[in-house]
Amino acid sequence: MIKLYHGSNVKIDEIDLAKSRPFKDFGKAFYLSSDEQQAWERAYAAITMWGGNPEVSVFEFDENVMTSCELKVLCFDAYTEDWADFVFANRNRRKPYVQHDYDIVYGPIANDKVGEQVALFKGGYITKERFLQKLKLMRGITFQYAFCTEAAISKLKKS
Repeated sequence: MIKLYHGSNVKIDEIDLAKSRPFKDFGKAFYLSSDEQQAWERAYAAITMWGGNPEVSVFEFDENVMTSCELKVLCFDAYTEDWADFVFANRNRRKPYVQHDYDIVYGPIANDKVGEQVALFKGGYITKERFLQKLKLMRGITFQYAFCTEAAISKLKKS
């Protein structure tokens, strides 16, 4: 079992996927990190946007689910072209939103530094190859878990 953290402006006792927003890195999902500091940073960012108090909710998760055949899982171990294509497809607000069919998606977070590179690429200022090269040079990659379905949510235990 590992501990996963969710930073927000409210304490989460019960996960409600209906409150999740589309057009995020890995689609409409409940996002968690194994990095508690990253969750606190997310919590402070949330209060800046929506008010409230910084809260980090803690959940336990059996990582064996990631490699079992029980759920459909997609993992990105680094910033790759496949990762970039997946994130761009999920963030594309120019097309009607279509949720992928994965239960859990795991991979690097497209944080503010990454977002800046995304903007440069999408604006045509850098090539996809240059975009990926710049991402690979970044330090302090933080990974996230996106729990996209009720079946995935059922694998989380409030800690």
